[in-house]
Amino acid sequence: MREGVILRCTTCKEENYIAKNDKRKEKIEVKKHCFKCNSHQVHKQKK
Repeated sequence: MREGVILRCTTCKEENYIAKNDKRKEKIEVKKHCFKCNSHQVHKQKK
């Protein structure tokens, strides 16, 4: 079953994106644009 998760910037801890992930899969980690840092940073799934 897929659920909505929030992606958080690892640098400034700003919550920028909403994504979908399976409950059984590992946590998402992607490089996306952070609007507060104004650069591409790694975003991890919020706990």
